[in-house]
Amino acid sequence: MTPSESDAVIHVRAMAKAYGPVRALRDVDLDVYPGECVAVLGPNGAGKTTMIEILEGFRSADAGTVRVLGKDPARAGAAWRERIGAVFQNSGSLPNQTVWEIVNHWSGYYRAGRDPTEVITTVGLEHKAEARVSSLSGGLRRRLEFALAIIGRPQLLFLDVPTAGLDPVSRRSSWELIRRMKHAGTTMLLCTHYLDEAAQLADRLVVIVAGRVVAVDTPDRLGGEHRGETAVRWRDEGRVHEARTADPAAFVAGLATRLGGSIDGLEVLRPTLEDAYVVLLGHVSGTAGQPARPVGATSGPVRSPGGLKRTGGVG
Repeated sequence: MTPSESDAVIHVRAMAKAYGPVRALRDVDLDVYPGECVAVLGPNGAGKTTMIEILEGFRSADAGTVRVLGKDPARAGAAWRERIGAVFQNSGSLPNQTVWEIVNHWSGYYRAGRDPTEVITTVGLEHKAEARVSSLSGGLRRRLEFALAIIGRPQLLFLDVPTAGLDPVSRRSSWELIRRMKHAGTTMLLCTHYLDEAAQLADRLVVIVAGRVVAVDTPDRLGGEHRGETAVRWRDEGRVHEARTADPAAFVAGLATRLGGSIDGLEVLRPTLEDAYVVLLGHVSGTAGQPARPVGATSGPVRSPGGLKRTGGVG
């Protein structure tokens, strides 16, 4: 059954925001449905951070309709804030207490907070429960931030570049945490600069350029065989030939027949998500045609009891 607007956890229509002469967002439409992970992609300055901050309730839209969990975030109260969680791009300062002390203290801000020991185990910090924040590596500190984000059993989780600055092993661990939360039914809006992260975690991708949504699709459809043409290369009579086709299987079969059954140096170069993304940005900015195989993401937050605070820019 196709979901309706009334089912949406996030429902946005014609959202706009300007900072003086700078139009950060222009006529943004967006729907995110229960259990989805939707990734927001775009170059620096595209408006991603502004959009996230409006949805979190830290800024107000100048125009349009914005509903998150059925409420206007700019006017929603403490009960609404208990239903959301956030992992920010740059974490704020945390007291130099033990992991257990911080998570236990944070759980007291919620009427139905999760058991601190359970959450610490969920994020893989059980062996560091008695360790102080100052002793944690960047990856372990990120796990602590995930713990604080989910301690209140959020229905909706905002993830703003959650793996920025992490080493590859810590990034993969964070991905696994996100997958587990999604499997548990948590709806997520993921803002990321990493295309591999978006492809691995998101059900749908939203691409924002110059404040506008320019594409919404699944990772496979945005970057895969459903967009653009596949390049086929082969060698014949000492020369490399290339052709583009929407049906590479039929093209290769015909080519094999024409060449007598043997194709020297055959390469089938299907479009990738990176190809699609770069070409899409190029078309919007007027610099298209750069990839070889064309095809059809602030400053740190300060947390406070009973909700979240954040400062940020136009990003």
